[in-house]
Amino acid sequence: MNKPRTFIFGSVVVASMIFAGIISATVFAKMPFNVSAAATAASPAPSPFKSNEATAHEAGESAAQETAENNGTFRPGGPGGPGGGPSNETAAHEATESAAREASEKS
Repeated sequence: MNKPRTFIFGSVVVASMIFAGIISATVFAKMPFNVSAAATAASPAPSPFKSNEATAHEAGESAAQETAENNGTFRPGGPGGPGGGPSNETAAHEATESAAREASEKS
């Protein structure tokens, strides 16, 4: 190859790399840092928890519970889960479930 042709070819390669870098930076700048594309497609985000701000409700709760409600970490029902019932971690229940099911209950 002669010098002008090599220079033109090199310029096209460099321009393509710069263009790809700009496009990639734009795409990744719009993505949240802690979510991969596969996780976003596989699991939809749950709707945020809305705290109950009624006066009667507020009178009966602690400051820690109010903080948990406001930042979305409050889990109604306590250790038994959303229904507020007792835990299912009994020997009779555990004997009937698979290891995969037990692992899903731990998360």
